[in-house]
Amino acid sequence: MDEQSKLSLRHCCLILFSVLTISSTTAFDYGDALMKSLLYFESQRSGRLPYNQRVTWRDHSGLTDGLEQGVDLVGGYYDAGDHVKFGLPMAFTVTMLSWSVIEYRDQIADAGELEHALEAIKWGTDYFIKAHTSPNVLWAEVGDGDTDHYCWQRPEDMTTSRQAYKIDEKNPGSDLAGETAAAMAAASVVFKKTNPHYSHLLLHHAQELFEFGDKYRGKYDGSIGVVKSYYASVSGFMDELLWAALWLYEATDKKDYYLKYVINKAHCFGGIGWAISEFSWDVKYAGVQVLASMLLEKAKHEHEGYVLKQYRSKAEYYLCSCLNKNNATSDNVERTPGGLLYIRQWNNMQYVSTATFVLTVYSDFLRNSNQHLRCPTGTVDLEEILSFAKSQVDYILGSNPMNMSYLVGYGSKYPIRVHHRGASIVSYRENKGFIGCTQGYDNWYSRVEPNPNVLVGALVGGPDCRDNFMDQRDNYMQTEACTYNTAPLVGVFARLLQLEENLEVELVASY
Repeated sequence: MDEQSKLSLRHCCLILFSVLTISSTTAFDYGDALMKSLLYFESQRSGRLPYNQRVTWRDHSGLTDGLEQGVDLVGGYYDAGDHVKFGLPMAFTVTMLSWSVIEYRDQIADAGELEHALEAIKWGTDYFIKAHTSPNVLWAEVGDGDTDHYCWQRPEDMTTSRQAYKIDEKNPGSDLAGETAAAMAAASVVFKKTNPHYSHLLLHHAQELFEFGDKYRGKYDGSIGVVKSYYASVSGFMDELLWAALWLYEATDKKDYYLKYVINKAHCFGGIGWAISEFSWDVKYAGVQVLASMLLEKAKHEHEGYVLKQYRSKAEYYLCSCLNKNNATSDNVERTPGGLLYIRQWNNMQYVSTATFVLTVYSDFLRNSNQHLRCPTGTVDLEEILSFAKSQVDYILGSNPMNMSYLVGYGSKYPIRVHHRGASIVSYRENKGFIGCTQGYDNWYSRVEPNPNVLVGALVGGPDCRDNFMDQRDNYMQTEACTYNTAPLVGVFARLLQLEENLEVELVASY
């Protein structure tokens, strides 16, 4: 080998070593996390499973949903570890999945996961189309939590009540109608170019649902009492109506009516009044404020700009509270000693995933508009915002005091006793013998052995305020996972994967 060849080989080895060093310091495979997060939604499917179902321990379930009421309500998602189909969290899940694709479509496609993301969204929106049986009727729930929680069964064996509940003109539910409208409007944007007919259908339903929710106002848990113990609408319906209007503004190619609604209702609906430190299936104000603030640069007149500035002020409060950049300690989100955002004891990870998504999206908005985040303690640049978002994701994936991934199936150590009926009982495809209501509790619930089926991609509730985590099936505050936990991470994983790949390309190019 001549001297020039030796130098070239040494140069290539140096580049390879540098790339591997960067990969080892990050230590996380965001592409694998993205793939697994989308797989999770297949575990949560209700209805007749498709031929290309990848989660093979699941089978058909809930095939008579809606039959007693004379309506086809087969399909949709189970929200968590039980088998009730709750409309409000399901709709929020689809809204967040759609927002992930709207923001990071190219990155998800580059990772080879776009079709799976679209399938996850469409599984939800197909159900919403069925559930919206007439302009002013939306089926809100199938099954009820009380009877469902008495049983520990596989979904394929269900013997619990499948009664369906609806909202209509006499029994309003503006929060549910608003969130479902938001989900269908956001999904309409997702499918606009690839499936224009379906996109138009979703938009039609979204507009009808928004009109229904706005005209017949009321909280859905006032009309459907059985939901109160599970998904009560504490924040009311005004945030959902603002949220839906913003998504309809996007879906209708900036139709003035919807932006005017957001401007005119800003004060009386709390959009520019509430300063909130959480974003969840119930409380949408932070999401509303962030979306509205990103419209400020395109304000058409002075009053519009004035109101949008107030939305931005409240959005900045939320973002700064996550970043620990507000003046008062009480105005910042608490953190565990290990650095995880901590809102409350029960299923805390849902708040971490939404915050991480919003921070990631807003950092990209600041980059594209050449701006910075203004916080009471000073200006924050986009790199710091994105770095913090990444720290939360890395905590989830294993950089934490427990050295454990809270995304099930990712890494070498993750929760193995997830509070989930289907995952904790032998697969129906492996053993079709009927497992009764109490039999599941007697033979499976209290077992110390790992679940026989791995709920890949599920983000569990996570550790307590001191970073402690008990991997026990009956510890549902920490070991139960929900669809709305994982949904926001889809976009974040795709964005972090792109950043990592760009860093490697830049490194190679610099030599």
